[in-house]
Amino acid sequence: MCQPITCSYRRMWLPGKSHQSRRGIYFTEAGLSREKKVVKRQSYVLLASDWSTGLNEVSSPGERTLFPGVGITMSPGGCPHVSSFKVDNWKQNLRVIYRCFVWSGSAETRKRKAKSCVCHMCGAHLNRLHSCLYCVFFACFAKKHIHEHAKSKRHNLAIDLLYGGIYCFMCQDYIYDKDMEQIAKEEQRKAWKMQGIGEKYSTWEPTKRELELLRHNPKRRRITSNCTIGLRGLINLGNTCFMNCIVQALTHTPLLRDFFLSDRHKCEMQSNSCLVCEMSQLFQEFYSGHRSPHIPFRLLHLVWTHARHLAGYEQQDAHEFLIAALDVLHRHCKDDNGKKANNPNHCNCIIDQIFTGGLQSDVTCQVCHGVSTTIDPFWDISLDLPGSSSPFWPLSPGGDGAALNGEKNHASGATTLTDCLRRFTRPEHLGSGAKIKCSGCHSYQESTKQLTMKKLPIVACFHLKRFEHSAKLRRKITTYVSFPLELDMTPFMASSKESRMNGQYQQTVDPFNNDNKYSLFAVVNHQGTLESGHYTTFIRQHKDQWFKCDDAIITKASIRDVLDSEGYLLFYHKQFLEYE
Repeated sequence: MCQPITCSYRRMWLPGKSHQSRRGIYFTEAGLSREKKVVKRQSYVLLASDWSTGLNEVSSPGERTLFPGVGITMSPGGCPHVSSFKVDNWKQNLRVIYRCFVWSGSAETRKRKAKSCVCHMCGAHLNRLHSCLYCVFFACFAKKHIHEHAKSKRHNLAIDLLYGGIYCFMCQDYIYDKDMEQIAKEEQRKAWKMQGIGEKYSTWEPTKRELELLRHNPKRRRITSNCTIGLRGLINLGNTCFMNCIVQALTHTPLLRDFFLSDRHKCEMQSNSCLVCEMSQLFQEFYSGHRSPHIPFRLLHLVWTHARHLAGYEQQDAHEFLIAALDVLHRHCKDDNGKKANNPNHCNCIIDQIFTGGLQSDVTCQVCHGVSTTIDPFWDISLDLPGSSSPFWPLSPGGDGAALNGEKNHASGATTLTDCLRRFTRPEHLGSGAKIKCSGCHSYQESTKQLTMKKLPIVACFHLKRFEHSAKLRRKITTYVSFPLELDMTPFMASSKESRMNGQYQQTVDPFNNDNKYSLFAVVNHQGTLESGHYTTFIRQHKDQWFKCDDAIITKASIRDVLDSEGYLLFYHKQFLEYE
């Protein structure tokens, strides 16, 4: 049901809530909020009651429009239907729509826009979402759901939530109105200021080289749900499957793909040894549309040059290659966004923005209960597996301390990724042989140590420690560990609202908190033994389409194939992103 906009400068009804319930969601200048009661005094309801026609002042023919993503072709007289929207308080209502649903300058409004702006007919996030100007109703333009709404409600104006253009269903075109565009410009400048963007927006103007490329490539490639662009095999150059599987995972990392395909890297090195330049070329090769397997000989040469411990044609560890590759990319990236970091110890390179998280370590004295906290950056999380011989100190000295899930501390207890994470983040008794000097007691005391996530990365990589190396033992652990398609990391956060009394979780569930939720997009597997094995990768091309990459061979896979695999490296991507 479509509800009218109700405004007392700061309040508005959202669809799906009736007036009788007196419940709903309203938004203020700071963003959308939840409210149990909606105050109705000093409110105005916008309805399409004034259908009289009128002319609005338009810009000169040479004036540039603010909306580059839409084509606006108007007659000299302008749109005669805008006057139906320009009733009492229309400017303030339009400002609120731009502020909360289009430009979204604050972190809160961006979060709420991501959660709230879905088609009210089909639930889609894409398909060119538009919002009705007369009521808060979101619908697809591509599937004409917004057209159906306009026809049934006689609400003739809607706003494009991506570019901010105003569409008139009577004129069947995007329209220009000087007053509306002035409001749009003002709200966009405010959003830029909130985000620290000082420069003015300018449309893309192709260079001479780009014009030449456009002339030779007049057709644009259309990406559909069945498109397989980005899928490309890699030739094995001699025991290089460890490299190929990581390359497949990196080239299908969404934000990394967007970075390299948008030509963001500005190389400052004077030689041909920049690994970031080679990765940029590799992304171009993967998304060029070619289907023949690519030969990554130059990438292999650069890896050997910058990570000499990986040089040679012997079998190598895919996890070791991942860390080495991220380290070299991090060193070669520097600061590609051209901004100086506020914190000299913080790197703004694309690698750190995507892969770096913060691991909090709390060491608690058993006598005075004083806590010493340190936070260390990480690119991946290595998890012990059941069946390994790694020592585990029970929480209760001399006994079998309780695990977080209520199980005993024997190795066979963990069978899922969540179990491994619980084991990773539960308190660990350091024992009498590892006493620390307590600053409160001024003496060496026994203590407990607990690891939690202080800051989560955009891409979380989990390394299941299947290869065990010790003075007496070298083996592969083949224990099956199940992992989910969607993962909620909230229970493992340092700020999580949960009780860890006696190792039991008492988590407070917030259905609207999606900040720590992840989706699986790549799985690296190892087949064989420690001495002789082979790496393959499952990658997610679209939301529910999976493919198996086995060097040069790529085959379609089912979700069950992915979830039934052994799993060595698991790559998860955040479902909701917050841009700084």
